[in-house]
Amino acid sequence: MESTDPLTIDSLLDHVLATPARLGRTRLISVDGPAGSGKSTLAGRIAARAEARDLHTLVIHMDDLYDGWDGAVRGFGLLRDHVLKRLADGREGRYRRYDWNLNAYAELHVVPVTLDLLIVEGVTSADRDADPWQSLKLWIETSNEVRLDRGITRDGEALRDRWLDWMRWERDHFGAENTRSRANVIVDGSPAAPHDPELELIAKSVNLSHDSAAS
Repeated sequence: MESTDPLTIDSLLDHVLATPARLGRTRLISVDGPAGSGKSTLAGRIAARAEARDLHTLVIHMDDLYDGWDGAVRGFGLLRDHVLKRLADGREGRYRRYDWNLNAYAELHVVPVTLDLLIVEGVTSADRDADPWQSLKLWIETSNEVRLDRGITRDGEALRDRWLDWMRWERDHFGAENTRSRANVIVDGSPAAPHDPELELIAKSVNLSHDSAAS
């Protein structure tokens, strides 16, 4: 349904907890959307609310899995094969963090099977191959101008061309994956409506079916 009213993060967590765990004992939330739209901020706020409810929670950033600017598809493959599939089989997940300064994968990170909630944020996090394990798919968006301004502020003017190339690539990728229309909630990444950003989000549309993974 279409909506511009505040939606509480706790209500989303209630929905997730009411659905069966599909990743071993863990429930998976994916936060996808174009670069600069606010994915990492949203994921952090969801994690904070989950931890306040004593849920054993971990956030994985897809930026830590990409093999550089051209490595998003490989990054999702690493997530799928070395984290999601392993957790689903009852084994700890594992990944090495990509060091953007060294242009190489660095230290090993372990994802325990005891997690209540795994939040994965970043472009490709809601790709179709993750559907069987997901309890909730969130898509967050804002204008291209806002996104580019945020990216240049963070990364510097020298990377403007990289950002523009990435924006073209992700547009095609999202089109092929049909990511936005498969999301359960579409979130406004730069909302004007009054709300408490630590506890609420502004949803453009909500489709919380009983079985989120089938939506």
